[in-house]
Amino acid sequence: MVTQVERDNVTWHTCETCGLMFDDKDDAKEHEKRCDEESPSYIQ
Repeated sequence: MVTQVERDNVTWHTCETCGLMFDDKDDAKEHEKRCDEESPSYIQ
C-alpha cells in the first residue's frame, strides 16, 4: 500500500515496504509492485 504524507508543503507518496518516497502517486504504486525488500540496496 502507498501512504500519503505532506512534508515541506509537498505531498509525498511512500512505499510502505521500504519507505521510499515519490512525488508522483503512480510512480509510487509502480515501485511498490516490484518492491520486496525492507532496505533496498540502492539506498545504502
